[in-house]
Amino acid sequence: MDFLILKASSYAISIDNIIVMIALITGFWLLVAEFFLFWLIWKFRAQPGTKSQYVQGDEKHVKRFINVPHALILVCDVFIIFFAMRVWYNIKQHLPAADRTVRVIGQQWAWIFQYPGPDNRLDSPDDFYTTDNLFVEVNQTYHFQLRSRDVIHDFSVPVFRLKQDAVPGRTITGWFRPTRQGTYDIQCAEICGLGHGVMAGRIHVQDAAAHAAWQADPQHLAAR
Repeated sequence: MDFLILKASSYAISIDNIIVMIALITGFWLLVAEFFLFWLIWKFRAQPGTKSQYVQGDEKHVKRFINVPHALILVCDVFIIFFAMRVWYNIKQHLPAADRTVRVIGQQWAWIFQYPGPDNRLDSPDDFYTTDNLFVEVNQTYHFQLRSRDVIHDFSVPVFRLKQDAVPGRTITGWFRPTRQGTYDIQCAEICGLGHGVMAGRIHVQDAAAHAAWQADPQHLAAR
């Protein structure tokens, strides 16, 4: 679906596949329902010399038109739930080993990103920060620690298919693995006050050399 919306994380394709599967299943049943609707209108249209039938709805031959599709749709629901739960587990419940860790802090109305220094540990003296711009390395697995300083925000990176609420008083851990270099949008997807509409950021996915050069930039060393 890259021609419709870009994918830039390891699990974006799994989420897209669930959405496509749901669209195909519901689209199929929509076509079936509309076909039978117009077929019934045509078959039981008013005709000279034909009396109308009184149907209560509990006749076996009538109930089949409800019970059989109902059972088939329930089977489709179970199918959707099974695959959706697998995707949910792999993204939300299973936390793969991290190559890097970053802290994401939401506040009215900006994103603050805290990076570990050479010791690769947060909350140590060599940490440094950026505002509204998150810099990551391609093909590296990141854990993010999501926090809010005031109200509920929502950390959303559409090309990653990543969307997670930031709740005051809680630290929520999630992960992503960027797979495509480039600069992409970060959004707050939860109404958080008057400046909600301008609470945007950018995520910069760099190759290893560019990311190492960015980390060694004196400007960022001064931000520690």
